[in-house]
Parts: sequence; structure tokens; C-alpha cells
Amino acid sequence: MFLFNTLTRKIEEFKPIKKGRVGIYACGPTVYNYAHIGNLRSYVFEDVLKRVLLYNGYKVKHIINITDVGHLTSDGDVGEDKMEKGAQREGKTAWEVAEFYAKAFKNDLNGLNILEPDKWPKATDHIKQQIKLIKILEKKGLTYKTNDGIYFDTSKLIDYGKLAQLEKQELKAGARVELGEKKNITDFALWKSSAPKGARPERGEGSLKKQKRQMEWKSPWGIGFPGWHIECSAMAEKYLGQPFDIHCGGIDHIPVHHTNEIAQSEAAYGKPLANYWMHGEFLIMSSPQDDSSAKKMSKSTGNFITLETLSRHEAGSRLAVGKNFNPLAYRYLLLQTHYRKQLSFSFEALQAAQNGLEHFYQLASVIPSEAALSVADEESLSKQFLSAINNDLDIPAALALTWQAIHDKKITRKQLLKFDEIFGLGLAKLKKEKIEIPEKIQKLAKQRDLAREQKNWAESDRLRKEIEAAGFAVEDAKAETKIKLN
Repeated sequence: MFLFNTLTRKIEEFKPIKKGRVGIYACGPTVYNYAHIGNLRSYVFEDVLKRVLLYNGYKVKHIINITDVGHLTSDGDVGEDKMEKGAQREGKTAWEVAEFYAKAFKNDLNGLNILEPDKWPKATDHIKQQIKLIKILEKKGLTYKTNDGIYFDTSKLIDYGKLAQLEKQELKAGARVELGEKKNITDFALWKSSAPKGARPERGEGSLKKQKRQMEWKSPWGIGFPGWHIECSAMAEKYLGQPFDIHCGGIDHIPVHHTNEIAQSEAAYGKPLANYWMHGEFLIMSSPQDDSSAKKMSKSTGNFITLETLSRHEAGSRLAVGKNFNPLAYRYLLLQTHYRKQLSFSFEALQAAQNGLEHFYQLASVIPSEAALSVADEESLSKQFLSAINNDLDIPAALALTWQAIHDKKITRKQLLKFDEIFGLGLAKLKKEKIEIPEKIQKLAKQRDLAREQKNWAESDRLRKEIEAAGFAVEDAKAETKIKLN
């Protein structure tokens, strides 16, 4: 099994720390708002990774954290805490906001058929572990104090920024923010002081009367709250040890968040945080009129779509008109592009994915349990499939291979269900049933029968092409046109 390691910028053979066991830590959501479908692309990629590991016989321990404190609106450790800002926006406590959006996030994962992690640790439940880690760094002389908190001194590390290869870039991490009291532009907060110290909000009728900090704790450095990066280091070490096997996230985590995780964890414990770092590419939105306007999906710019929005959006369909999009159509769309390639989202692409998924379901529902193929052919298909998924999760190739086998009638239902353990499209839940041909297609078939009866071969050919364009095959019987799935 081979995976692309961001740390080395190479595809490497995967070798777990413990034989037959794999530990995965995936950076979870900051629960101040709904996740958008760009965020969710990362979790589908990580789900595929987990499924491939399970397919290969590994036992997987999977952790996704919940960030419910400490993630500021700027990577430069300035601005508001996103959780506090969410509370102000909605007139609720930060705790209520966190609980609501954490639940919404888990519902999204369920809609996309993403396997649940073994644990969902929350940052606010691990304050002691974070304080302990900061104290280790402080004892090693790697921190300093400013008016607004405790910072990590990146100048003390000779290899800071190795994940992002910052030494090769003209812009350093955080270079777009003011230095303030920081000694170096790349230094980052481990603990932030509350302002005003010790203040808590007063509750009014459905809103907060005063915008004062809600989430805060006592610490050796005064009342405050942890920085965003320290939580992942503390929780990853607690649940997976250090080093562990694979750390995942979106590529936007590389230059700051994951870079800082590595810095503090390796400085504290003197060993790697994780052996493999894997990152999913952006989902971008572009204007149909102007491809140059493509932008990554972002909540901060308002340029985003949620899974719930997709699910409510009315979709045309070759099988029915006026249906809503199936969330798994979005999963199917993602599976068609490699996780390390940017994907441009449009409703036209989603519509094509919905049609393709429905076609896939229809064909899968009539595949016989036993197909007329040799053991050698079956083994060859399974070997090719395994080779594709083990080649840095080449799911587009595995999907194309599966489609070809279906069209060639060289796959059994059992084998298809086995492959769907990777795709996660829910084929095991489909019932084998008679194919229902849409009324529109039935009318076209009757019109074609009439044209054939009248020996109007040009009209007959035109109707054949129209039926085939809708995804169906035409077979000429003596008395009538027979329609089958193509």
C-alpha cells in the first residue's frame, strides 16, 4: 500500500508502527457554524483512507477532534475566538453553539455515509492536558510571555516549517499579520489571556447583554483559554501516543496549523508527531461565465454551500423530475476526482453525479449473485481493484474499473458489494427489484413502435437516439421496442 506523504512530498510504502494496527488523527471542525461541502470533501477523503486500510486488513483507531474553543478568526493569533463570535451572532452561549453545530456536523457525516471515528474528543474537555503540554514547553525554555498570552518561540527550532517547506517560500507563515509583541512573525499562541480578565456574560432575554468572554479557565499564566494548535497536539498524544501513524486534514492546514502542531509536539517530546501526513485538496467554486473567478469554498467570505442546502435543492433526473439531490450524489461526485487534485463544484456536475449514481444503483440492483465468469477472471478483477486503491487511494481508477466490469457483465453482486466497502455508496441497502422505466421513456418507445410499423425508419432512428441519450439501451423485438438500462 502506497500513500503520498506531505512531509516528504513523495509517495511512500505505508508501514505502520504496530503490525496490523493504524492510528489516524483527523483535524475536526470548529463548531461555530455549519460545515460547508468544501470542508466535507476532506472527511470523505479521510473516510476512503480508513476504508482502504480496513479493506487491507488493518485494525484502525480513528480520532476526530471537536474544536470548541481557541480558534481565532486570524491565523496570526489576533481577532475574535470563532466560538465567541458565533455566540454573539446567534444570541446563545458558546457552549450551546458548540453543541448545536457539532450535532449538525455529525449529521452531515452520516448523510455522506462516513464511518464514525472511535472517539470525538472536545478541546474544552482536555484543558488539563493542554496546560500540561505548555508547561513542558515552558520548562524547556521554548515560550515567552506577552500582554495577551504565552507564545511559542519558533526561532529556537532549526527545522520549523519543514512540513510546509517555508524556507523555500517567499512568504512565511503568518506574514500577512502584524508582529505586535511577538518576537518572530511565525511565533504562535499557546495560551491566550481573557480580556477583560475573569469576565463572564450576562444572559438577557434570548441574547447576551455584554460581549465578554465565556470560555475561560484558570492556569499558571492567569485566566484564559488555549490556542487552537495546542489542543490537537495534546489530544493526539493522549489517544494515539507519539508518534502515531497518519495525521490528516485539508491542505489549508499545512502552512500554519499542522506546522505548529509539529513544532510544539516534537519540541516537547523529542520525537515525531506522526509518520505520515496526508492532505485533501480544495473544492473550488467558479462562475459559469468566468473560470478565472474560481475561489476555494470559505465561510469567512460567504462563498460556501452546506450539505443541507444541496439536499434541499431540487434536482432534475433522468429517472424522475422534481427530486431533491441525494447527499450520496455529492460523495459520488467526489469519488470521481483524486483527493490531491482540486475539484471545481457546480450544480451541473452534481446533477451528472446524481444521474450517474442512480444509473449505478439500477444496474447494481439487477446484477446476479453468480456471474458467468471464471475464478481467474474474478481474481484478476479483485487484484486490479486492490492495486488501484492501494496506489495512493486512486478511487477514480477503481470506480472506472468497476463500471467497466458491470458493462462487460464480468462482476458478481458479492464482488460489487465488496468494492462498495471502499466507495461507501450504500449498495448493500439496495433491494433487487424490477427496473421501472420512466413514463417519458415508455411513451418514446411506443412512438418508435408506431414509426417502425409505418416503416418510418428515419423517425425510428431519431427516437432510438433520444432514448439512448437518456441512458437506456434499445432492443428490437418482433412486436415492440424493449428498453433496458445501458
